[in-house]
Amino acid sequence: MAAPDPTQLEISVVVPVKDEAENLELLIDEIRASLGGAGVAHEIVYVDDGSTDATPDILSGLMARWPELRVVRHRACSGQSAAIATGVDHARAPAIVTLDGDGQNDPADIPALLERYRAEAGAAVMIAGHRAKRRDTWLKRLSSRVANGIRGGLLRDQTPDTGCGLKVFPRAAFLAMPRFDHMHRFLPALMIRGGGRVISVPVNHRPRERGASKYGLWNRLWVGIVDLFGVMWLARRAVNPETEVLEPRRR
Repeated sequence: MAAPDPTQLEISVVVPVKDEAENLELLIDEIRASLGGAGVAHEIVYVDDGSTDATPDILSGLMARWPELRVVRHRACSGQSAAIATGVDHARAPAIVTLDGDGQNDPADIPALLERYRAEAGAAVMIAGHRAKRRDTWLKRLSSRVANGIRGGLLRDQTPDTGCGLKVFPRAAFLAMPRFDHMHRFLPALMIRGGGRVISVPVNHRPRERGASKYGLWNRLWVGIVDLFGVMWLARRAVNPETEVLEPRRR
């Protein structure tokens, strides 16, 4: 199979991972099957955020088998937000799809989210997955419910599940966003700040079958408190003027 033509790509699927050796092959195969079956011209960009397990070696081997797979590696762990930003920077398609690398997001949902994105006809919009039926521990569900409630109340980001990794958005919109650690938790609010809209779509959520979660109650809520107030500050100072291009006056 030949590598995809960059000029024909519709989406770049960006997947940040850290120590996910057990999940790599199956998830990539699912992404390929989902998008290939729907006839979507795509590439898959994995960002290895300083893994210390066999993740980089496995990804290197998979690249030899699947030419649509590209891999960028952080030499040291820089965090999920930095990994997503790196993936978007290296992406070549005009639209970005993100999903978590732990296998809990279902790649079979991508075509439906992409269809909703297409229906907006190029508008500045983010399609955000909404995990209506979470397949997590009670502590994880509780922490997410609390975090989403606080964020939604203060930021009014119109999104019931900002923590869902499955999202579709214009690459250009992301590149215009301010960057900071933990920004991935606030992507809907940052999209709205830039003059865009957010539409939530129900998606499947699967239990984690391999590996261990890197996130818990502490870093889902309290670590983001400072960032939350920072995003509030940014949102209140956003300026999005309507513009028009003047034509030369005819004599």
